[in-house]
Amino acid sequence: MHMDALDQFRARILARQALRIRGGGSKDFYGGPLSGQILDTRGYSGIVHYEPTELVMTARCGTPLSALESALAEHRQHLAFDPPHFGHATLGGMVAAGLSGPTRAALGSLRDHVLGVRIMDGEGRVLKFGGEVMKNVAGFDVSRLMVGALGTLGLILEVSLKVMPIPLTEVSLRFAMPQEEALTRMNRWAGEPWPVAASAWENGVMTIRLAGAGAAVEMACLKLGGERLDPFSARQFWQGLREHTLDFFAGHQPIWRLSLPSIAPSVGLPEPMLIEWGGSQRWLQGDADPILIRDLARQYGGHATLFRGSVSRHDVFTPLTTPLMQIHHRLKQRFDPHQIFNRGRLYPEF
Repeated sequence: MHMDALDQFRARILARQALRIRGGGSKDFYGGPLSGQILDTRGYSGIVHYEPTELVMTARCGTPLSALESALAEHRQHLAFDPPHFGHATLGGMVAAGLSGPTRAALGSLRDHVLGVRIMDGEGRVLKFGGEVMKNVAGFDVSRLMVGALGTLGLILEVSLKVMPIPLTEVSLRFAMPQEEALTRMNRWAGEPWPVAASAWENGVMTIRLAGAGAAVEMACLKLGGERLDPFSARQFWQGLREHTLDFFAGHQPIWRLSLPSIAPSVGLPEPMLIEWGGSQRWLQGDADPILIRDLARQYGGHATLFRGSVSRHDVFTPLTTPLMQIHHRLKQRFDPHQIFNRGRLYPEF
């Protein structure tokens, strides 16, 4: 069955028709315009290899993310980068979108946990990069190129991921404080030996999640103070932040994601803002001028992405400098010379 699926994928690619690679479609809102005939990956699914003692899992692209998480949970393990689902997410779509959740600042991004990939390129060839252990560096960087490429470089077939044990203890604390104080504390706590796994500030309230050994978590609670959330409320909050179901993300206004140095001060815009990742990721909701948003992000040493909305989908990602765009074009030519995969999803130019 799986060989049949690969043959079908190859036949579609060799037909040289523009293809829109799609798993669960949970990230269809993200990136540039959707175009091309749908290439559904969900039939190519299943866990290929999972050895809990080795902390590695390999699975096929169409495998539901929920199925991976269920298998890991049976052994008290998880994907430490806390990927958002936004619906019926698949492994391939998760990697192609390259999005990480609230724990990213403390435990690393999705890209940090990718050990290897198998892909099918624009010539129908199956290529393998990386492996299943961290010390295997052959092609390691190439496998990471697929993370966040939105399917523009090839059809992801399999992915090997590093997995981690679920922390023994988790406690969430809440504090009332203005934005500037929250940014100061987030940065100060990042330099202290506290097991802060996630942080978020919105509308005068900061929430942090402590995770690790019980004694370390309780010691941090005593030192930091704040209001302790009950486990149910804490779980609802962090899941709502990860899946964008909090009230902040409701409505149809554009949502911008600003990636800034954690020490950057408040950007000073009147639109509602939510801050996480210790100050490095700042969500902005509203109809502010895209040019102003991008100029401010650049002034503070970062960049801005139109995460959701219709302010000109051709400007979803910050335009690249000429040298960087040339590198992207060379990569596209190498992996997808016939411009088959996900045209325009990453940049209008390819």
